[in-house]
Amino acid sequence: MGFGVFIHRTDSIYDDSPAEQYQFPSQYLGRVQACVGDWIIYYEPRKVAATRGYFAVAKVAQIIPDPKAPGMYLALIEPGSYLDFVNPVPFSGQDGVIERGVLNDQGRISGRAQAAVRPISAADFNRILSIGLAEDHLELPRSGEAAVTSQPDGFSDGVQAPFTFEQERTRVMQLSSRIVRDRLFRRLILQAYDKRCAVTGLKLINGGGRAEVDAAHIRPVEANGPDILSNGIALSGTAHWMFDRGLIGLSDDLEILVSRYANDRDSIRGLINSTGKAIGPARIHERPHPQFLQWHRENTFKH
Repeated sequence: MGFGVFIHRTDSIYDDSPAEQYQFPSQYLGRVQACVGDWIIYYEPRKVAATRGYFAVAKVAQIIPDPKAPGMYLALIEPGSYLDFVNPVPFSGQDGVIERGVLNDQGRISGRAQAAVRPISAADFNRILSIGLAEDHLELPRSGEAAVTSQPDGFSDGVQAPFTFEQERTRVMQLSSRIVRDRLFRRLILQAYDKRCAVTGLKLINGGGRAEVDAAHIRPVEANGPDILSNGIALSGTAHWMFDRGLIGLSDDLEILVSRYANDRDSIRGLINSTGKAIGPARIHERPHPQFLQWHRENTFKH
């Protein structure tokens, strides 16, 4: 087992779904096999406009031949392991490239940086993870939620501690912590939606500086919904309650649907912002994905 970097772009010609599968040709089979059972980092190339750089982490569960494309393979991602970074990590920082393994003996960027799949050292993995999941400015919880008073996971250290094998594995273990993942997911969603409820359009900050909005999963974690930005939406408490109980839903183009089973449909419509559509992030990859919206309509929304 070993860590790896998988290159992915939103407009990829490959049949990729980062939280579920990664398609690749046979030339990379050996490299991907070396990652099975371990974690990889997704990277968006620098030539992509407004690149996210290193943008997410996930665990490879297994490899299978692609049944739809001869000569191609699929790296299947372990359900529930994918996690978007709250801080996209650039290829280069003040101290040079973040992934030191792409440098040659002369300290220059080598051809390894162009490989769609490549191994990454534990030190580089740890460095990228520390930056991508750092929480220098915590999102305060909503009223009534427990505040985070300490950061035992090591994702928010002000200064990166010296790397050790034990520290690296401790941080990897934290990637499976539901408490850590929920906290990071909340910050991710609130950043993308500017702390504004997608249904009502209201941006409410209480006297303690807390955003009165929830980070809701469209397909719940309990139903194998991933912690990916496109499976999340910012909702006020009332809107979240109605969404989880199927009284409201969303079409693929984000039109807000009101269930015919709701006992006060006129009042619900009065809560919806004037556009009649959910207010989503500007960037396409951050908006709710149709596959998750369809799941909600088929399994939660009361038609």
